[in-house]
Amino acid sequence: MRARLRFVLETSVRLLRLLSLLQGRRDWSGAELGDRLGVTTRTVRNDVERLRILGYQVHSSTGVAGGYRLGPGAEMPPLVLDDDEAVAVGVGLRAAASGTVTGIEETSVRAMAKLEQTMPSRLRHQLDALREATVSAAGGGPTVEMATLTTITTACRDEQQLRFDYEAHGGGTGLRRVEPHRLVYTGRRWYLLAWDLDREDWRTFRADPRTPIGPRFVPREPPEDAARHVVRGTGSLAWTYQARVRLHAPAETVAERLTPAAGLLQAVDDDSCVLETGGDSLRDLVGFLTSVDVGFEVLDPPELRALFRELAERYAAAAGAPFL
Repeated sequence: MRARLRFVLETSVRLLRLLSLLQGRRDWSGAELGDRLGVTTRTVRNDVERLRILGYQVHSSTGVAGGYRLGPGAEMPPLVLDDDEAVAVGVGLRAAASGTVTGIEETSVRAMAKLEQTMPSRLRHQLDALREATVSAAGGGPTVEMATLTTITTACRDEQQLRFDYEAHGGGTGLRRVEPHRLVYTGRRWYLLAWDLDREDWRTFRADPRTPIGPRFVPREPPEDAARHVVRGTGSLAWTYQARVRLHAPAETVAERLTPAAGLLQAVDDDSCVLETGGDSLRDLVGFLTSVDVGFEVLDPPELRALFRELAERYAAAAGAPFL
């Protein structure tokens, strides 16, 4: 009886180790798995069959290039996570519980409860320390339904057109037909980078809840990195007033003080960078640029430079000092 129990325990432990190996790399040969587990290739074959019985889709091939690969199954099987992965998932779930995806908060809390229930105390302490030592500076910005994100990402994956009613930045609505490329999250909103079929150009759209699926399409070559393109559009070009400002600080330093939605940041040299940004008014731009708390020079527009000069004269008079 004890021998039988020992065999079952050893097999169970080995199956978990085998599953962890298969999840950590795309392809394994039987010999490699046998060496890692300290067993024969025949035992590896038997263990793979046990995983299949448990619901894991383990594909195998023969020949010189043969081996094993873990594939997707019909249902979600248990996962094996190492310490760092478990903490990363926990942090992500806690962020999702108060994030910008509508309807996912309760699901994230339930998943977090399941994860913490099985976590070793040392990992729970790490998560607790992170929670107590950090606060979120994010505003309670607009949210998007999880079903909307799922629909859009599925369309991106399957290369299917989307049709939706769209409200332009300056007002007015209309039907848009697009070929979706990537979803981009800027830290406050979800955006879709897509090829607009009617305007024959790349456009950025807010994630819209009404997204009927259209016909399939052949993917186009995107203009640049998707996130960079969306940030450029949402952080500067979409505003009433656009501005280009040279900041007298390294790009890395400025990036730590700005969210991605602030605009497009480009390094000039080791000591300066250019920010393309925008605002609904020139005075909004003045307040924003002042809050960055580094020296800067307004490159465009001239109206913004004039406003800064007017304010400088006013501040100098308030300080009782002549304006040079």
